[in-house]
Amino acid sequence: MDIREEVNSYKTKYKQGFIREEYMKLLENYPSINMERFSDALNGITCMRIDGEIVVFPHDIELAIRCGLTPTTMEWD
Repeated sequence: MDIREEVNSYKTKYKQGFIREEYMKLLENYPSINMERFSDALNGITCMRIDGEIVVFPHDIELAIRCGLTPTTMEWD
């Protein structure tokens, strides 16, 4: 299963996306992920709050996982 399929098929509490506990559990499937790059990819995203919980859209989780798994030498000023 590829990343998109895994993210889209993951059972979440809210149909709109992932709460932190859910995406952290999903990340257990990616032990080699660079968490700094994963977290950086989530900076500045649009999310929502449902019942007091922050919900992150699935496409943002997919992109963040891809960023965390992709080695890069890019540096930002």
